[in-house]
Amino acid sequence: MATDLHKKIFRPYAKQSDILPIAWILTALLLIGGQKAGQALLRIPSAAQRLDSLAGSPDAGGSLGMLAGSAGVWILFIGLIIFWRPDRPMLRAVTHNRAGNTLKLGLLGLLAGLGLCSLCVLVPVILGDLRLDRQGMDLLPMGLFLIAVIIWSGAEELAACCFLYQKLRRRYRHPAMAILGSSLFAAALRLISPGFSLSLLAQVTVTGLLLSLVIYYWGSFWACWGLRTGWYFAQWILFGLPCCGQVCALSLFRPDPASPGGSPFWDAGSGIEGSILAVLLMVWLCITVIVCGMRSGRREDLWREAAGAYETV
Repeated sequence: MATDLHKKIFRPYAKQSDILPIAWILTALLLIGGQKAGQALLRIPSAAQRLDSLAGSPDAGGSLGMLAGSAGVWILFIGLIIFWRPDRPMLRAVTHNRAGNTLKLGLLGLLAGLGLCSLCVLVPVILGDLRLDRQGMDLLPMGLFLIAVIIWSGAEELAACCFLYQKLRRRYRHPAMAILGSSLFAAALRLISPGFSLSLLAQVTVTGLLLSLVIYYWGSFWACWGLRTGWYFAQWILFGLPCCGQVCALSLFRPDPASPGGSPFWDAGSGIEGSILAVLLMVWLCITVIVCGMRSGRREDLWREAAGAYETV
């Protein structure tokens, strides 16, 4: 009986490191290690001076370095996936080799992120809860920050929506374990963020659920990456709002200090993160993805395709 139950819950080709608590801990350690390694490289005096020069000021260089330091996460995770043979099929979840990782879906995610964030900013502006002052920003720093945000956003999704999701998907037969496991991990990362609140936790959890559902139905890491990039770039670089409790030294706009301190759609400490509108939009998108996914009949399962080769590993 125990064996039958075990077969119903677990897949035969899973690895011990795919067990939920172990997978969480391993992903967190790799994420922290990658961030530390990237930041250490950028703290080299010559690298730090170069960033300050390109960004235009030490403060802007510090913000740019914080984002660009996520390159260490990419190096660590991709290196592990390449050199650890059982995880090597995960490359198909990152590269253009899958039907879901197309330029079209990546751009669609980017535009969705930009549009959703802009809408969440527009509503409090119309209601008078938020006033924005134009700061101006040169094209070179803006381009550099866009590249840095792409790296930063992709690193977070690489950890949660690729590495962790695929490990849990390989371990457990029911996809809910991978969907919920990866989205709750993304939410847990915000517990230590400055300006933490229950509304922020709700938004991050629902956003993680949305991205995991996109992976489950369409297998599009690029769409998730694009959506996260568009949201962060608009929030941090275009509108100058707090992101993960921090404000960028350079931005196209900046909140007027005379703006009201808080409303259901805007908070001076956390910006639009965790606002009622942001949470509702993400819930609506989750429902939309589920409905469209069920109608399409698509289910992406990387390990079902790789099972024959990896059952003997």
